[in-house]
Amino acid sequence: MDRGMPGSTSQGRLTVDLRHEEGSAVVTPEGELDHYTAELLREPLERSVDEGYSRLVVDCSRLEFCDSTGLNVLLGARLKAEAEGGAVHLAGMLPVVARVFEITGASAVFTVHDDLASALRRPSGASQQPDA
Repeated sequence: MDRGMPGSTSQGRLTVDLRHEEGSAVVTPEGELDHYTAELLREPLERSVDEGYSRLVVDCSRLEFCDSTGLNVLLGARLKAEAEGGAVHLAGMLPVVARVFEITGASAVFTVHDDLASALRRPSGASQQPDA
């Protein structure tokens, strides 16, 4: 459902919200991430890195499903962010989504946080501005 919010896109089963907070791009997918909806997540992740936000935080607390296509979108974003000196942080994964990451071993290549607040916390001395 597209609520008409700035930075929000929708395609039936997935809504993606993008905002900038604490020097990070915070992307919140809501619904089902699969072959049909993956592009809705890929675009804001890639655009954020292109705009200088190489620290990506994906708030997964509203993500109800993720298949291999969705996982590949996140892995691609990770590679792009790391090439710019950043990273992808995953926050608040529901058990059904976390299980996909555990089974595939993908949880080992992401920084996973219990919730969004902890994902937004940076080590002391870290820049609060977008990475250039």
